[in-house]
Amino acid sequence: MKKATIRFSILFAIAAIFACSTGNKEEKAETEGENSTEVKSENVSSISLTPVESPEFEDSMLEMLSPMENETNLEEGAVKFSYNVKNYELATQTIDADVKNCANSSKGQHIHLILNNQPYSAHYEAEFTKDLEEGHYVALSFLSRSYHESVKSYGAANIRQFTVGKKPTGQEIADLSDPHMFYSRPKGTYTGKDAKKVLLDFYLLNTELSEKGNKVRATINGEEFMIDKWQPFFIEGQEMGEMNIKLELLDARGKLVPSPFNPVERTVTLKEGDAS
Repeated sequence: MKKATIRFSILFAIAAIFACSTGNKEEKAETEGENSTEVKSENVSSISLTPVESPEFEDSMLEMLSPMENETNLEEGAVKFSYNVKNYELATQTIDADVKNCANSSKGQHIHLILNNQPYSAHYEAEFTKDLEEGHYVALSFLSRSYHESVKSYGAANIRQFTVGKKPTGQEIADLSDPHMFYSRPKGTYTGKDAKKVLLDFYLLNTELSEKGNKVRATINGEEFMIDKWQPFFIEGQEMGEMNIKLELLDARGKLVPSPFNPVERTVTLKEGDAS
């Protein structure tokens, strides 16, 4: 009996040592796994997109009076632009501008004019002139809040094309009934507190965004964000310096939607200091 007891004790001790050794290895593996998760999470971008809620202007209207649709007798130089604005007051502050805490125009609400998807010009009156070189132009105009967020209600935008200084060719003329995306914000240089919350905004025509349909892929300093709802966002958490933005309108298969304005890339600058 004593020999059997001794043998049993030895076997028990060996089993205990093996179990302890296995447990240490498993504990070490779990610890290493936790450390890997922490490293991975540290590499996640700090950039975030936060949806923006703003006052609606559902009854606002923007009618473009000139240039006329498909006008071809315009001369190079100062071209007159004129609009009929209804239910929207230009050159006044949007009601929530003081609490938005983002870049805001001291001149108030305005019209964004985008020519061939180049950076917009802001206009605070319904009539103005703009120096244009010879060429064919696709002009998108829309109403903008004082902090440069587009009004997306039906009737608040107008698109047309015209030619300056020459006759248009068939290749230049765009099909404005096709889906299109136009870049609006961000633009230029942001300083101080204005660089903390930067508005991302674009304008869509003849298309909608949805989880199973068309989407916009926003790539910001190499980080991708998939957008399936047409709305503005605040870009937050970005570092100071240059910020590169690429917008792509994609179909349900993830392919670029054919358009002369798709994709579009811009670079803006974020600086420390006091906002002007």
